[in-house]
Amino acid sequence: MDRVESPLDQVVVVLYRPEDPVNIGASVRALKNMGLAWLRLVQPVPYTPAELQRLAHNAEDTIGRIAVYAELDEALADVHFVVGTAASTHVGYRLGYDLREMAAELVQRAGHGRVALLFGPEADGLDRAALERCHRVLSIPADPAYPALNLAQSVLLFVYELRQACAIPVPPTPAGQPATQAQLERLFDLAEESLAAIGFFKYNPAAVMHTLRQVAYRAELHSQEVALLTAIARQILRAAPPKEPTETV
Repeated sequence: MDRVESPLDQVVVVLYRPEDPVNIGASVRALKNMGLAWLRLVQPVPYTPAELQRLAHNAEDTIGRIAVYAELDEALADVHFVVGTAASTHVGYRLGYDLREMAAELVQRAGHGRVALLFGPEADGLDRAALERCHRVLSIPADPAYPALNLAQSVLLFVYELRQACAIPVPPTPAGQPATQAQLERLFDLAEESLAAIGFFKYNPAAVMHTLRQVAYRAELHSQEVALLTAIARQILRAAPPKEPTETV
């Protein structure tokens, strides 16, 4: 895609099921302070623009751009790279702690496609389904005795580091268009269906699909590569033996 005026223009902050309008308003203020424009909310607590404005004075433009989604996949559909946030370790996910290094990488990626920072609900953080959508999972290295930061504080720390990282030159655009999250989700759905059709799953399909997701995220597939893998999965489905009819008594 064409280069944008600032990599920050291609960063979206996604709050998944935020539970307090105060944290939404404080997150708006953090974005406005650090020059980010795009906030997406998934299944948020009810709020009014006036509630947000009390915490984010003179941020009506940012508030006006807030997009609300019913499902997380809709909010991430046009994103090429997702960084999730967590306060504690989750089995099956490697947790990173270098916020500054990740911010520099995100700014570079944002020069070539839209990226997202994903934050979970205040009480529980990101659930497993949300973590499955993340290419990386990052934690702010707080005191282990009290590691869970306030949601809006976490947003501010992340976007501050992003702004600082903008001083780093962005490399030339690589060949090929990175796959969007929507393209990857279609591939994962079709891969699971085709593997089931040929009887590949002997135990725990969710564990197999988790591993396939992690492989795909590490490979950083381009759109053309995803299209090829999707075509292969479709062909497997066509070639799979028909299902045995279920006998009824």
